[in-house]
Amino acid sequence: MAEAQDVETLKRRGRRRLVGAVALVLAAVIVLPMVFDPEPKRADVAVNVRIPGENETRFAPKVAPKAPEQKVEKKEAMEKKVEEKKVAAGEFAVQVGAFANPDGAIAKLAAARVPYYTEAAKGNLTRVLAGPFASREAAEKALKQLKGMGLDRGVIVKAG
Repeated sequence: MAEAQDVETLKRRGRRRLVGAVALVLAAVIVLPMVFDPEPKRADVAVNVRIPGENETRFAPKVAPKAPEQKVEKKEAMEKKVEEKKVAAGEFAVQVGAFANPDGAIAKLAAARVPYYTEAAKGNLTRVLAGPFASREAAEKALKQLKGMGLDRGVIVKAG
């Protein structure tokens, strides 16, 4: 029984010493860097800020030219005219689909020599339409041709 108490006493002392050692290591890790480096490191780059007084020269902002906006408007107007001319030729068209990247559908239409045009849709989608066709029968014939090419989701719509 005396030996069991001695073993327990030794275990307690060992645990206390271990906890004390961990506390000392943590204190050394936290405190020693602060002791050896009392001032924080400063940036070598000096920033020079000068605020002008009220009586000094006035602020003159640079004005951007408005020419690019006019060019964009002219491009849009020309695109609308081209679309109007294409649509005015007939009453019906076949909507091939709306694509984020219409290159594949356009390539198939061009290879089959089917007339086509594109329109901007919601978001970044582009509607691809085959036509315009003068009659509904011509549009139905083109739709059958498109289905044979693998573009089977075509729908006949009124052009314009």
